[in-house]
Amino acid sequence: MSGNITLPVWLAALLFLLAAWAAVYRLLIPSVRWFLRRRVNLVIEEIGKRLHLEIRPFSLTKRQVLIDRLMYDPKILEAAAVHAKTNNMPRAVVMAEIERYAREIVPSFNAYAYFRVGYWVAKKVARILYRVRVGFTDEAGLSAVDPRSSVVFVMNHRSNMDYVLVAYLAATRTALSYAVGEWARIWPLQTLIRSLGAYFIRRSSGNPLYRLVLERYVAMATEGGVVQAVFPEGGLTPDGSLRRPKLGLLDYMTHSFSPGGDRDIVFIPVGINYDRTFEDRSMLVSLDREAPGKSLPFVILTSLRFLLHNLLLAVRGRWYRFGYACVNFGSPVSLTEYCRRLGVDFRSLEKEERYREVEKLGGELMKDVGKVIPVLPVSLVATACLNLGEDRWSELDLKTEAHRLLAALAAQGAHIYIPRKDHDYAVNVGLRMLTLRHLVEEKEGLYRVDPDNVILLRYYANAIRHLFPVPSSHAPL
Repeated sequence: MSGNITLPVWLAALLFLLAAWAAVYRLLIPSVRWFLRRRVNLVIEEIGKRLHLEIRPFSLTKRQVLIDRLMYDPKILEAAAVHAKTNNMPRAVVMAEIERYAREIVPSFNAYAYFRVGYWVAKKVARILYRVRVGFTDEAGLSAVDPRSSVVFVMNHRSNMDYVLVAYLAATRTALSYAVGEWARIWPLQTLIRSLGAYFIRRSSGNPLYRLVLERYVAMATEGGVVQAVFPEGGLTPDGSLRRPKLGLLDYMTHSFSPGGDRDIVFIPVGINYDRTFEDRSMLVSLDREAPGKSLPFVILTSLRFLLHNLLLAVRGRWYRFGYACVNFGSPVSLTEYCRRLGVDFRSLEKEERYREVEKLGGELMKDVGKVIPVLPVSLVATACLNLGEDRWSELDLKTEAHRLLAALAAQGAHIYIPRKDHDYAVNVGLRMLTLRHLVEEKEGLYRVDPDNVILLRYYANAIRHLFPVPSSHAPL
């Protein structure tokens, strides 16, 4: 039996598209998934041989599994029931809200994206923009960390480059999981950030249900041994000084910690400093509450103008990298030893008492971070310039003051990075950066601080202000 069937063109096209989709879904997509999974496994196998802190099974668990585990955590289920009853809401609606929070928070770590794509991009960007240096590392202490521990890098937050810089420098040891603010929740950036193992948080959210979901995720990741990196200051420093720590993430990590358990939590203090940060002027503007807000077009235009200006300098052969960017890794702090030393068990404390103990812990960690913040040429020279005052001074005067400051810092045990191990060269580098940016004026061989840029000069001096002995008449204002 034979015959012809006539179909409209639109129906034939629709059938063709459905057939093509079926072929892709059944044949091509499984093959691509197999290929990508194989590449990821090869990367994990290769990288795992040289990492001091291996990638944890928690990080390699499928994202949907982690979301389900988080949603059906006993504490979250209990809170969902109370929330539904208190607000007279169907439990299904509350669980849907919890699922939305979980999907927002939980990352989807991809080892290939992290160690092949992310590491390469971070390395290139960091080296193009800065002279990247590792100034000090407590190798003995880091090598002695139990690989089974949950390691947390605790850092000061000077620039959004911190994410890139520390991830690049730590990639030879481990993969880091960051807490990222809402600024990064834009497509396609959020997809890339999630694949690098970062999780999103709403820093200013007061929703107790959301805070509980976030707390349980952080606790799960910590208990699973995920290597994390946190900025206790909670945001960029607006004036260059160290800020008081915000304790939310530290509280989440320590709330369920057992001092006698199998897995310790080890905090590693990390100090970061730059000769120049991209956000310096915008941070200072944020301190002025009366300053008018900047619109998105203004921000975009300003960024493009900055980029064009630097491209023109590069074409003319007058572009310099933005100075030195230096990272120091301090001595690890074991939470087990800390609890034994002070006789503290966070699990048994009431809420207010627990917060007080977490505040003590946060204070100690920030002191350790402050001790390892590197002294760089611009911070040093900025401090010397402010100490010399408003009068004009010679380069010799500046070097004399800088050498005096170096001696004072060395006596305090500060970690000083001296390029080429040449003190005069370090002062020259710092002075050149400040004159190029017109923070310091030069006329007939004499220098003085530009009165209009004193606040910006103080921003860079404040990066090392806490390293000077107190009281000291020579510390920056």
